[in-house]
Amino acid sequence: MDQLIIDAIEQGGYIGIFLLMVLENVVPPVPSEVIMGVGGLLVARGAMDFWPLLLIGTLGTTAGNYFWYWLGNSWGFARLEPFVDRWGRWLTVDWHHIVQAQLFFVKHGHWVVFFLRFSPFLRTIISLPAGLAHMPLGKFLAFTFAGSLIWNALLIKGGEWLGRYLQESQDVLAWIILGFVGLAAIGYVWRVMTWQPRPPSSERPDNAD
Repeated sequence: MDQLIIDAIEQGGYIGIFLLMVLENVVPPVPSEVIMGVGGLLVARGAMDFWPLLLIGTLGTTAGNYFWYWLGNSWGFARLEPFVDRWGRWLTVDWHHIVQAQLFFVKHGHWVVFFLRFSPFLRTIISLPAGLAHMPLGKFLAFTFAGSLIWNALLIKGGEWLGRYLQESQDVLAWIILGFVGLAAIGYVWRVMTWQPRPPSSERPDNAD
């Protein structure tokens, strides 16, 4: 199974990496740790090069985050709330999560878009409050790209190191890859199964559109 994942990413090439990184930020649960980590493994094997992988993967991350920014910036609270109510189970968020992320963004400012690229929490969802707050597009794209560039570089280097360190221990490498995939899938299924729709409320930041 691990070789199947590696082969699929290798055969997809840089275009495949771009598309997977877009999906990782739009459709859960596609873990960036596996995508860029396997990319690093392919760098260690000489099947990919570090800089093209890093730049193309980061462009994919930025494009995926832009989708949520565009949604918030274009739709606003009034149109977004029914969308979240309808699809929240599959997105594993409810309206309360959106409001809390919006309040967090307003409290801490635009720099959270950069710094949360290194966090497992709010890493993608923060793009939605940025759009809702009409953060300047150029600044949003720059902060997203810069933060994602550093994060993806760490993932690639980690995968590259792991591939070389475990070159003679392919069974261990297989369990690590499958472990990441399995944890992501289990986590997503658990969030879907335990998701509860929010109770009716007028919860909305004061400055909402």
